[in-house]
Amino acid sequence: MTKTVNHWIGGKTVEGTSGQYGPVTDPATGAVTTQVALASADEVGAAVAAAKAAYATWGTSSLAQRTAVLFRYRALLDAHRDDIAALITAEHGKVHSDALGEVARGLEIVELACGITTQLKGELSTQVSNRVDVSSIRQSLGVVAGITPFNFPAMVPMWMFPLAIACGNTFVLKPSEKDPSAANLLAELAAEAGLPDGVLNVVHGDKVAVDALLNHPDVAAVSFVGSTPIARYIHATASANGKRVQALGGAKNHMLVLPDADLDAAADAAVSAAYGSAGERCMAISAVVAVGAIGDELVAKIRERAEKIKIGPGNDPTSEMGPLITAAHRDKVASYVTGAAVQGAEVVLDGTGHTVEGFEEGHWIGLSLLDKVSTDSDAYRDEIFGPVLCVLRVESYEDGVALMNASPFGNGTAIFTRDGGAARRFQLEIQAGMVGVNVPIPVPVGYHSFGGWKDSLFGDHHIYGNDGVHFYTRGKVTTTRWPDPADAPAGVDLGFPRNH
Repeated sequence: MTKTVNHWIGGKTVEGTSGQYGPVTDPATGAVTTQVALASADEVGAAVAAAKAAYATWGTSSLAQRTAVLFRYRALLDAHRDDIAALITAEHGKVHSDALGEVARGLEIVELACGITTQLKGELSTQVSNRVDVSSIRQSLGVVAGITPFNFPAMVPMWMFPLAIACGNTFVLKPSEKDPSAANLLAELAAEAGLPDGVLNVVHGDKVAVDALLNHPDVAAVSFVGSTPIARYIHATASANGKRVQALGGAKNHMLVLPDADLDAAADAAVSAAYGSAGERCMAISAVVAVGAIGDELVAKIRERAEKIKIGPGNDPTSEMGPLITAAHRDKVASYVTGAAVQGAEVVLDGTGHTVEGFEEGHWIGLSLLDKVSTDSDAYRDEIFGPVLCVLRVESYEDGVALMNASPFGNGTAIFTRDGGAARRFQLEIQAGMVGVNVPIPVPVGYHSFGGWKDSLFGDHHIYGNDGVHFYTRGKVTTTRWPDPADAPAGVDLGFPRNH
């Protein structure tokens, strides 16, 4: 009998009632291992109702109570790192070490949430006028929702709900239906840590569930990470319904390599950033921009390293890259490589025919390297979300920055150089939300915020860090005037000396 992943509502597993299920495959074998219940609008409504009921007490709970739960939760997550990573590998396909890294980056936000007492401190100005004080505080929103992608089934949810619940909100998570099990384990561990029933709920589903969250009147805010078209839809729909929205979209991250760069370091970085997690990450470097005469040498060094990457099942400790999430996605990624050749690119490495012995039905694709790619080719313009690296050639730093700034995306970017002046110019001139200087994937640590510009972000707030706290709270300012006790009406003496 096929295993079923059900919902987590009100502190317990709730079987799906819609009658609709989606397949969950093992990407390494191509076999369907699990089915996931797909929620109806009514089931989403039940999760929101549970969250709303829990908010009545959680929203007014003490900071000490919340942080005590979060500290216990952090300890349980740490103890179950391997269990969470194993679920990620089984359903997403990424190698175990990469899955462990995902859990570690999610834990950073749990640790940030453990320190929420400092983040939620208000401000006070005294004597702004005679006997007038002004104070400001931040208060929770109520029920908030998160809609998360398949590529980081543990990390991205942990970018959202720990901070949201630390701020006093309750949460409904709708994870990707392609790899749903990690989300349920995160919720179960939160309950074990003492999180009250209904504070964190997980509903699985497709567009029906998404639309139900976007349209539900009791959902105050929506966080989303995914592709740009869906981010635009989430932002437009939820905003039209009066909700606060942070919707992080897709990317086409560029890496500018100047002639003075350490080419070995740049090649190492390009390979790890382009092909890590099989390229299925929004912070992957998918376009290397080589300046001047270094292009041939850089491409040769990238090729030399890429050819040594071992591809295999994620639970094989010797594997460095796993399969793609689905066969359909594998075929789509492969089409960009063949299409690039037609559109004039030089195919230095073609990974489209790659298979793994003993796992022939898996969703395999090898590493592809495309050189002399034009900016009007599909392989350059689209977010491929696979292990395909495009190399573009330019004559100067200025040409490279102009090319990169012309992209509609502005998520992350990097420059490789030994010149501090060039690096400083780059970080000021480049139109992207996250910049790496000799760092290929500039994902900020948890106490700074993550987010892009242009078509990579819809909404005003980045995710986690200070922006995350501000997103999950709203400000309130109180202006107060109290009479001096010495001015009390005649006949009342509170014992204060007359001082004027």
